[in-house]
Amino acid sequence: MLEKYLSFLVCPVTRSELKFEKISNNTKSFSNGKKEIINEGILFAEKDWFYPIIDGVPRLLIESFLDYADFLNTHLPDYQPRKEKLLKAYPELIQHALKKNSRTKKSFELEWGLFNYEEDKTWELKGEELLERFLKETDETRGSLKGKLILDAGSGNGQLNQYIARCGATVIGMDLSKSVERANANNKEENAFFVQGDVQYPPLRIENFDIVHSSGVLICTNNSELTFSRIEPFVKKHGKLSVWLYHPRKNLIHNTFNFIRKFTSKLPLRFQYYLYLFTLFPASFVIKKIKGNKQNAREMMIAIMDWFSPEFRWEHTHGEAESWFTKRNYRDVRITTTDTFGYNIIGTK
Repeated sequence: MLEKYLSFLVCPVTRSELKFEKISNNTKSFSNGKKEIINEGILFAEKDWFYPIIDGVPRLLIESFLDYADFLNTHLPDYQPRKEKLLKAYPELIQHALKKNSRTKKSFELEWGLFNYEEDKTWELKGEELLERFLKETDETRGSLKGKLILDAGSGNGQLNQYIARCGATVIGMDLSKSVERANANNKEENAFFVQGDVQYPPLRIENFDIVHSSGVLICTNNSELTFSRIEPFVKKHGKLSVWLYHPRKNLIHNTFNFIRKFTSKLPLRFQYYLYLFTLFPASFVIKKIKGNKQNAREMMIAIMDWFSPEFRWEHTHGEAESWFTKRNYRDVRITTTDTFGYNIIGTK
């Protein structure tokens, strides 16, 4: 990460400033030349919270001090007493975060670990097509993005962020899982920055973003509206909030699959992968090819895993989503795009 982005970050628990302790720097090639970046470090907050920076990515989850124990134990001499102090002071919060996030982190890490950055499309889109969809969803233009600060809350493989950055915006991609590591490693734009964070505890400054966009993320958390309420404060006055959600469908196969996933999503993730590979994938591959779908095999497996493996998968009517905006006094609330599985809705603060 570039050192200038430290100022965007705060502790997700205390909302306090972070003090940076450098361990190592590195050099990274961006599209506009080589820059010195922070490779490893530790961020210290008030009330004893601390978070690592590993491979250029700040790890600002509540449970990061446990997830990255090996790194912290190596670089922080008093790691063990610091850890015990947090566990004693915040047992309920830490257990809540561990229980809420554990399976979701592993699910999306496995899903995006299948993605090939050189060959694969993201939801059947690649390159500029990703940007065009984002512009339609947010009702923006390439020109209107210039100079704006944008939060992509749940950035997945991170490909979209590079195209947003090329329009002159600064975009922060935040994701819960370690997929953020590959997103950061493949990023070539100085104005795109990645952080590992929880959409229910964003480690960022409130009322700071011109656009907060969250595509297909709220519906994979334990409570969609709760998560909406947690990202909404980060939109600044007159800024825009944009979310993509699944909507209910009157389709027998669709609803049968949703019923099945209630049980299969509880199975071990690696077992799920092979279960779907040898059951759902062959039929899906044949049917999609007959219909002229040009997805490759990896893209199809990513789509299957995205549907069946997440612990949560909620569907919401347009009216439900509109109420989330209106009860929080957003104006100009409207659906910008809709397709078979879902829709994008925006509002202005």
